[in-house]
Amino acid sequence: MESLPAPGPRQRAFSLSLLAWPCAVAALVLLASGCTSPNLNSAPVEDRNAGVRSPALDAAKPLPGAENAGKPGYYTVRPGDTMIRIGLETGQNWRDVARWNSLENPNVIEVGQVLRVVPPTSESLAAMTRPAAPGAGAAMPKPSATSPVPSAASTAPVPLPAASGSDEDVGWIWPAQGTLVAGFDEAKNKGLDIAGKAGDAVVASADGRVVYSGAGLRGYGNLIILKHNNTFLTAYAHNRTLLVKEDQTVKKGQKIAEMGNSDAEKVKLHFEIRRQGRPVDPAKYLPVR
Repeated sequence: MESLPAPGPRQRAFSLSLLAWPCAVAALVLLASGCTSPNLNSAPVEDRNAGVRSPALDAAKPLPGAENAGKPGYYTVRPGDTMIRIGLETGQNWRDVARWNSLENPNVIEVGQVLRVVPPTSESLAAMTRPAAPGAGAAMPKPSATSPVPSAASTAPVPLPAASGSDEDVGWIWPAQGTLVAGFDEAKNKGLDIAGKAGDAVVASADGRVVYSGAGLRGYGNLIILKHNNTFLTAYAHNRTLLVKEDQTVKKGQKIAEMGNSDAEKVKLHFEIRRQGRPVDPAKYLPVR
C-alpha cells in the first residue's frame, strides 16, 4: 500500500494551531469568569453620604420643650399655628411667649414643639431678660400669607393699665353700634358678628393694651387684639382700617378701627372675648341693649 507523504512544515504548524485553539478558548472563558466572580479582598465602596443625617434620624430628634408636653402652662404647636394664633389661643402676648421661650426667630416654630405660655418664675424670667449681645433678641414675624410683620417695638413687657377690683371687673361696653347678626357658638362662631356700614366706628370694649394689630391670622382679616388684664383678651376682626399700633394703651370707648369686610363675605365686626385664651360668649359680659 502506498504510504502518504510525510506532512510538510506548514501542515504541521496548521495542525498544532488547531490543537491549541480549544485551549485558548478555555483560557478565555476562565479569565472572563474570574472577572465576574466576587473578590473578597476588594477595597470597600466609598460612602459619599458619610456625615449626612438621614430623615429617620432627624425625625427621632426630640423637639424643643418635648419634655413639657401635656404639662399645665405649656402649649404644643399644631399644624397651621403662628405665634399670633398661639397668643390668642393662650390669652398671651405673642412677644411674651417668644421671650419666655428664648426664641431667636419667632417665624421658626415646628409642629410638636412645646412652648411655655405662662410667665416663668421670677428667677428664670430675670435670666431671660438680661441684656443680650448686639443684634440678639426675638425677631419680628416676617410677612407671609399667615403672618405679617407687626409694628416694630421692644420685646420687653409693657405693663397693663392699672385695674380696680378683680380681673373679672372689666366694665365691658359694646364695640360697635350695628345689628347683631350672629351669636356665639363655640363650635362654629367663637364670638359675636355685628353688621354695619363700611367705615363705622369700632371701639375698645374696655381699657387695655394692643398686643396685635395686623392681618396675620387667616380668617380674621385686619385684626386688633387687646389684652385687658391677666384674664381677658378681646379680638376685633374684618376691619377696613386699623387705627392703633402694638403696645399702645387704649381706653374704653376709644375708636380703634373702622368696620370693613376684610376676609369676610360682607361688612361686619367679628368680636371675641377670650378668658385665659378660651372663647366665651360675649353676650354674657356685655350690657343688655
